[in-house]
Amino acid sequence: MSASSAADGAPATTTAPDEVLIRLWEAAPDAVLAVDRAGLIVAANAATERIFGYPRTELVGKPVDLLVPHRFRAAHPRRRDSYDSRPVPRPMGAAGTTLAALRNDGSEFPAEISLSALPESGLVVAAVRDVTERVSIEHKYRGLLDAAPDAIVAVDESGRILLVNSQAERLFGYDRAELVGQAIETLVPEASRSRHPQLRRRYTDLPVTRPMGAGLALVARRKDGTEFPAEISLSALSCGGDMIVSAAVRDVSDRIAEQDAQRQLAVHREQVTAAEQRRRLEEQLHQAQRLESLGQLAGGVAHDFNNLLAVMLNYTRMVLDLLEDPAAPSAPDRGQACRDLHQVLRAGGRATELTHQLLAFGRREVVRPRPLDLNQVIDDVQQLLRRSIGEHIDLHVELDPHLWPIMADPGQIEQILVNLAVNARDAMPGGGTLSVHTRNMDLPHDGADRTLPALPAGRYARVRIADTGHGIPADVLDRVFEPFFTTKPAGQGTGLGLATVYGIISQAGGYATIQSTPGAGTAFIIALPATDEAMPATGDPAHHTPATEPTTRQPPRAGETILVVEDEEALREVTARILSRNGYQVIAAADGPQAIKICQDVAQPVSLVLSDVVMPRMNGAELAEQIHQIRPDVKVLFMSGYAQPFATGKGVLDADTVLITKPFSQAELIDRIRETLDADYG
Repeated sequence: MSASSAADGAPATTTAPDEVLIRLWEAAPDAVLAVDRAGLIVAANAATERIFGYPRTELVGKPVDLLVPHRFRAAHPRRRDSYDSRPVPRPMGAAGTTLAALRNDGSEFPAEISLSALPESGLVVAAVRDVTERVSIEHKYRGLLDAAPDAIVAVDESGRILLVNSQAERLFGYDRAELVGQAIETLVPEASRSRHPQLRRRYTDLPVTRPMGAGLALVARRKDGTEFPAEISLSALSCGGDMIVSAAVRDVSDRIAEQDAQRQLAVHREQVTAAEQRRRLEEQLHQAQRLESLGQLAGGVAHDFNNLLAVMLNYTRMVLDLLEDPAAPSAPDRGQACRDLHQVLRAGGRATELTHQLLAFGRREVVRPRPLDLNQVIDDVQQLLRRSIGEHIDLHVELDPHLWPIMADPGQIEQILVNLAVNARDAMPGGGTLSVHTRNMDLPHDGADRTLPALPAGRYARVRIADTGHGIPADVLDRVFEPFFTTKPAGQGTGLGLATVYGIISQAGGYATIQSTPGAGTAFIIALPATDEAMPATGDPAHHTPATEPTTRQPPRAGETILVVEDEEALREVTARILSRNGYQVIAAADGPQAIKICQDVAQPVSLVLSDVVMPRMNGAELAEQIHQIRPDVKVLFMSGYAQPFATGKGVLDADTVLITKPFSQAELIDRIRETLDADYG
């Protein structure tokens, strides 16, 4: 307007409403298009030219599908029809989904699209925002966000969730796709939701950084409706002209619980009575007893291993002296050297048995469970039991013909039977009867049996092994399963037999108890969970108990090469020597990466990889996975003396794992390699 008109008091010139709308349309930073019901572009603003690279004159009258990537065009008319049938406003990014749009040059870009209908004109207005920069930032920092220990949620100024990290998914119980696009109030307890938008706006008005623990001790809500105390830190950043607020959320339930526990403990300490003091003294006594048992275990192991090591070291020294003596004749006494080395081998064998007993007691022995007929195992081992107990003891076996199958390692079940039979023999030096009975138990329906009161409900196969010996005194009965506890004279028992039995039964998920009366005998009652898995068919190799006679080893075939992967140098060398002397070609590697490099050489033949399980840089399972990617036909045999690297929740070896346990003999290694090479895993 002019100065004179203003001075004269004439009304000021104003811009027409339509002109205001046109200016807003042209000034919008997003591409804005008007589309008719036929899907044709009626109008487009200046930002549309900039974002899509088309002059407006080329767009007007063209189908809006022109701006849709080719892979989505077939479905786009159906989506337009769906919107026309329910033309409610859909704000930018309302569905939490980033779409794609197509430029004139054929390139695509990530976009957010908002829709609104103009019913009087039959037009739909679409606002398209290029979110390339934001998506690029999301991709760039997604890895860092997922590695963060706290849940991180990014929110725009309107309170919509833009991105979340993996910890946020775990903490709140939502999938990422469920959260993105939702209001942040989704994660706010219902009692606080109404006032939360006001708190958000207050922060965006003054977006200062608020670090974790800065007084924001709040409550958050999970998907399942449960709530938890949380600490929240806030920070704001600019992304393409928009403000994004990042919230790091930490669940402080454990900390608050610990603080509450400490407060309760403080109150409790103030209210300690004489009875409480007696209870504490009892706990201290129990702890002392546990420490005494641990010391007894350590002392027993040290005692037995020191004896075995003394034998091995001294006999080895004598053999070396015999071979290195300059005064000795050119042909040393081979007979004496052989006798000394046999003593070393016997001591090594005893050490191996002791480590297996310790692993079984500690539930760490390599276990190969399978559906098992307990009656069949007892039948198979009867002759061994008769030889173990002697002719002065009668063996009476009574088996339930309908006994339910169990899931167990047959070798371990045999070990239980033999250990208990040997104990029974020692309890009956003048002769007697050893009885073995089996039957089914269905708890809690089987109310007639109260011998195992701690058993949970379920189906069990029960075996009762009883003798008519001198029995166990009451003051000893509670300690019979303790490691290295024995009532036998020194040198006649390690004290690990019943501890091993207990460890095996516990590892199989079973239960055991003892009934004994001095002078009237002892009964061991064992319950093992029944299984619904089918028994192996007769003739299946898995059905048979391993043969007691040594197998006949087949010679290696021409071209069979074994890659030995072992980080322990001495063991690697001796294993390679065993294989070489048995006719195999051997390649040795000190670790996984070196073995992979060897396998990548296509000119290098490899028939089998013999790998340790626990190694630095890469364990055996990881090595096997990578080797099978390079050479799918190469078989892998693991070697380990400890089941834990393969263990599941109960320390059970995977059914498809091929493994030989350390320490192994030359014959065992060669037989296992032959079995692995000959096996068909296809």
